[in-house]
Amino acid sequence: MSTIDPTSAPSKSSQGRGWRFWVIFLALCSSLFLSAIDLASVSTALPTIIHHLNGTDSFAWVSAAYTLSCTAILPFSGKLADIFGRKATLVSALLFFTIGSAICGAAPTMSALIAGRAVQGIGSGAIQSLVLIIVADLVTLKERGMFISMTGTTWAIASAAGPFLGGAFAQYVTWRWLFYLNLPLCAFALAIVIIFLHLEKPRTEGFWKTLFAMDWIGNFLIIGSSTSVMLALTWAGVSYPWSSTHVIVPLAIGLVGLCVAMVYEVFVVENPTVPKSIFASRTAVAGYVGTFLQGGVLMIVLFYVPAYFQAVKLAKPLLSGIYFLPLMAAISPAAVAQGIIIGKTGNYKLVNLVGWGLMCLGTGLLCLLGPNTSIGVTVPIQIAAAVGIGLIYSTQFVILAPIEPTLNAQALSFMVFLRSFAQSWSVAIGATLLQNQLKHRLPPSFSSTQLSFNADISYTIIQVIPTLSEPLRTQVRTAFAESLVLLWKVCAVVCAAGFLSVFAQQSIALHEKKDARFGMKKMRRGDDSESETTRTDGLVEKDASNGLEAVGTQQDEVEASSNSSSDSELPIIIMPVNNDLDR
Repeated sequence: MSTIDPTSAPSKSSQGRGWRFWVIFLALCSSLFLSAIDLASVSTALPTIIHHLNGTDSFAWVSAAYTLSCTAILPFSGKLADIFGRKATLVSALLFFTIGSAICGAAPTMSALIAGRAVQGIGSGAIQSLVLIIVADLVTLKERGMFISMTGTTWAIASAAGPFLGGAFAQYVTWRWLFYLNLPLCAFALAIVIIFLHLEKPRTEGFWKTLFAMDWIGNFLIIGSSTSVMLALTWAGVSYPWSSTHVIVPLAIGLVGLCVAMVYEVFVVENPTVPKSIFASRTAVAGYVGTFLQGGVLMIVLFYVPAYFQAVKLAKPLLSGIYFLPLMAAISPAAVAQGIIIGKTGNYKLVNLVGWGLMCLGTGLLCLLGPNTSIGVTVPIQIAAAVGIGLIYSTQFVILAPIEPTLNAQALSFMVFLRSFAQSWSVAIGATLLQNQLKHRLPPSFSSTQLSFNADISYTIIQVIPTLSEPLRTQVRTAFAESLVLLWKVCAVVCAAGFLSVFAQQSIALHEKKDARFGMKKMRRGDDSESETTRTDGLVEKDASNGLEAVGTQQDEVEASSNSSSDSELPIIIMPVNNDLDR
């Protein structure tokens, strides 16, 4: 059977897609919205939550439990999606997120809240990876710029609304509604996914045989080692000093375990969760490095810019969300712009360079923020950083361009895993750096009477500063602003490293292939102008020259469809097809 050069076929206009495609895409965006708004709203309301539940000593676990479970599930979720299908895995993820939200909303203690956040994290991690994987199944890499822009816009809108919701509920209603609000949103997303998300699923040899064939040892090594590392990072600098055995031992065990897991995945297991082929290109490796660095910087900015407004500018939670809006709102148009630019030009390398440059500039300018800085000055600084963050969404192109679409699920899951893992590191390191700076900069009179140094100082201070009298209040505000400068400097250096990593990338043409094992089920005729060629290697390539479906012999078709539960084994003829409607 002849094949078509995947880079030569013209792109398909989004206007040619059927209504079922857009309903499915709405389901994906709705699911992603849940994950994003939860992350953004909780960070703004966190000081209030800690105060109400008397959880200063365990503050770090509210975010750590979430990121720990979110990170640990990510590589596993990609493999589950390959074996059991995208729909079943996404529905399970939404159910986990719903249950976790209910637990958090009803939590009477910090322990219950932390448990709920862990359950939420499992759902959120799988949602993030599944959305990217399903979009990759439905849309070729060359066309994907606009759709990545849409998912990025969804994330940005939710992130912009999150601080408002977090601040408003924490200040005027109750923080519990931050979690209860997820319940109707989850019900809406579940309904759309269950009713409309009809995708192909590979044939398996039976549930139990498939279950036992999974890479359980590799997943155990990855999940266990990741958990050990993040436990150490959660304790480091807050519950125990970095030199404590409580930190060193789990950190060492986790890092060694991750190395063992990588060796096992590359050289031992036949069907690995993280195949070595996703690292075969230096371009993909550079993309993974950029993803890790961006994840770390993003989490520090999301956590500590609102903390600056609340501690230094004495803004209440709702007002801090308003002050934080320029950063969250500017990410969306930047994400749209990068998708359009890359979709039109294919030049992801230039977009990455500009993105990292703006992130470096924005985080560097954050060093100028002090107690006397006007709110107007913070706006362009936040926008510079936000535009850079939006443009760096293009790391997905860097990672996927060198590999075959059949590796999309593993590559995207590992990409999100790295981003989440970096966020865990950045939260722990950021908290430690800020805590150490505050211990040295706070006035002795304040430190000795107001604080317990067994707790996290930064979030304790936020609640205490408004009650102080002058001049002590100004001194503490100044100390907090000066302590944050070190975090901004570290972020600027990390962004500079990200900028340099772009030079390791090669300019690879964006292909027009898709994985034939997944995607929409059999299509109706007559609604589309473009066709696809199903190859014997399990890929789909587009043939837009005449709007016909080009196929081969019966033998070729049987080979191509052996892994799909909806394909036909009858002789194939050339006929018009519709690529976007379910049968």
